[in-house]
Amino acid sequence: MTTTFSGQLASIRLPTFTVPSLPPSHTRSPQETNRLKERIRRLLQEQNAVLVAHYYTDGDLQDLAEETGGCVADSLEMARFGTEHPASTLVVAGVRFMGETSKILNNEKRVLMPDLAATCSLDEGCPIDLFSRFCDEHPDYTVVVYANTSAEVKARSDWVVTSGIALPIVRHLAERGEKILWAPDQHLGRYVQRMTGVEMLLWPGSCVVHEEFRAEALEQMMQRHPGAAVLVHPESPQTVVDLADVVGSTTALIQAVRDLPNPEFIVATEPGIFNKMKQVAPEKTFFVAPTAGEGATCESCARCAWMAMNSLEKVAEVLESGTNEILVSPQLAAKARVPIQRMLDFAKEMKKKEQTSKKG
Repeated sequence: MTTTFSGQLASIRLPTFTVPSLPPSHTRSPQETNRLKERIRRLLQEQNAVLVAHYYTDGDLQDLAEETGGCVADSLEMARFGTEHPASTLVVAGVRFMGETSKILNNEKRVLMPDLAATCSLDEGCPIDLFSRFCDEHPDYTVVVYANTSAEVKARSDWVVTSGIALPIVRHLAERGEKILWAPDQHLGRYVQRMTGVEMLLWPGSCVVHEEFRAEALEQMMQRHPGAAVLVHPESPQTVVDLADVVGSTTALIQAVRDLPNPEFIVATEPGIFNKMKQVAPEKTFFVAPTAGEGATCESCARCAWMAMNSLEKVAEVLESGTNEILVSPQLAAKARVPIQRMLDFAKEMKKKEQTSKKG
């Protein structure tokens, strides 16, 4: 579509932070892995706990979550699952903002994380003091923040969105004539702006994983695999998004693997998602989109070091020790829950309209 406004990138000096190195891979035997899983199963049952894992975590964690009645999902569904599940303890395998979101929506439950140091570059690059000052400078803008933010930033916003529902919510706000202050991912924000035409002021953050995908190297890979469909998460740079057959959230990309007839897929997002993709389409082949140089296809290139901090060993440790609990004050949780609930209510209403439309 032709946009009426451009996405203006705010001139803000973001704080510096250190991205950790990838932790060493675990070298367990299959028997050791099975014993560890059995230990965790027992602990979950004894503590009335459930394990929820993000698509980007280790495959063993994802498998165990599903085997024990938990879930593997995106950040929103992880939190929503915890709300609906009767367990009194949620073990959230992901990064810190996911644990916080689960606690915000389930403040009466105990929320544990395998590693509290597992954070996110988008969260780290959007501190509440800097963000709040920016919002105060633009009081005529509606504040929309991506789920990859702290509880404090969520509490300062008008709406919280995920990549899966950002477009319909922003279109809704555009129809009401609202201008959008968007944070923290500039690439997702620019994609939403291009698709909606709404006036947007963009926070200059980015995901350290998706930022590294390279269009030129991707084009070369596409030439080597002409039958492959290109799936891109919208946190990627625009030049990469422009090459995609499908642009969408983690859930949308998994759906595309199930629905498209292509035998091969080049995927521009964290390769932990391959665990679920291989489950829904075991006969298909998946390649990690290159992040640098000619033909760079190593699976480690697009890995999130923070997501890799999650492990079966750490899940067992936190269940045994009770450490690594996520705490959000009831007052802060109440404030942050308001924009999240707006999104949930919007999603529910949207689903209701879709069902009515199908019946008609």
